[in-house]
Amino acid sequence: MQSNQLDYLPILMQAGLAIGFVVLTIIGSSFLGPKRHSKNKDKNFECGIESIGNARIPFSVKYFVVAILFVLFDVEVIFLYPWAINFKELGMEGMVKMVIFMALLLVGFFYIIKKKALEWE
Repeated sequence: MQSNQLDYLPILMQAGLAIGFVVLTIIGSSFLGPKRHSKNKDKNFECGIESIGNARIPFSVKYFVVAILFVLFDVEVIFLYPWAINFKELGMEGMVKMVIFMALLLVGFFYIIKKKALEWE
């Protein structure tokens, strides 16, 4: 399969359009948006509740571990879609490779269960 640099032109145009839109939106909102500042408007405010106390309270490490593991296994599941679409073309070699991939995925999953990384205290 031959490709040349002109094949990448639509991708570059789309990336340029997306970046240009973001930049123009940010610049345009700074020029067109209201610029009224006051002590009351500049206060921290979230979800209709005034901020009380320090925002730097410590979170449990388990929260971040579960989040990272979710993203990790979610990304690994994404690799199943191209394999499922091209299942017939890949043949037995593709099947063997996917079984190895799934075995490694399951080893990691059972390791996480054994270490009790998904259990809350």
